[in-house]
Amino acid sequence: MYLIAFVGACILVAMAPGVSTAVILRQTLRAGRGSGLAATLGNETGILLWGLAAAFGLSALVLASQLAYDAMRVVGAVVLVVMGAQSLWQARRTKVETSEPEAVDGRRKAYLTGLGTCMANPKAAVFAMSFLPQFVPQGQNVPLTLALLAVIWVVVDIAWFSLVIWMVARAKAILGRPAVKRRLEQISGVVLIGLGVRLMTEAR
Repeated sequence: MYLIAFVGACILVAMAPGVSTAVILRQTLRAGRGSGLAATLGNETGILLWGLAAAFGLSALVLASQLAYDAMRVVGAVVLVVMGAQSLWQARRTKVETSEPEAVDGRRKAYLTGLGTCMANPKAAVFAMSFLPQFVPQGQNVPLTLALLAVIWVVVDIAWFSLVIWMVARAKAILGRPAVKRRLEQISGVVLIGLGVRLMTEAR
């Protein structure tokens, strides 16, 4: 039963809009399905690493250090603000391309973007530390169970974001129009900058 409850909680967490959703949608709209999936895999690599860190107590070391926490918070905020500024700059261009080439380098960059934004977000560490332990049954091996839950969390996330990316790709005929894409770039830029500012100013 605890697994059913955990999967249900993971679905609700995945559906809640946040930094991951904004980054993945941005990559999908700018460069297509492959870039969105690459950003998803990068983000989920970060989620898995934070989950494993929670399983073996490593994330507690980060959270125990105010300096490390603040450094991560500043880096994560700067990354989000820079990405938002790039989106606003792209929206200001006279001609907005329908898509960027989905070359291997482009997908690698999207993967690293997803990974970097997740690993530089201290809220992800806090969430892993508070979310996963709630679903460990009494008497179970805690590190092993936490690691298993982290893997399940990642699988659910990938399934949800794959569905979102598929729906965005299906709507490409509308979303790919220059005027619409320009507006989406503006919205994406404002959202990312807003998330960055909130991360920068949010209390621990």
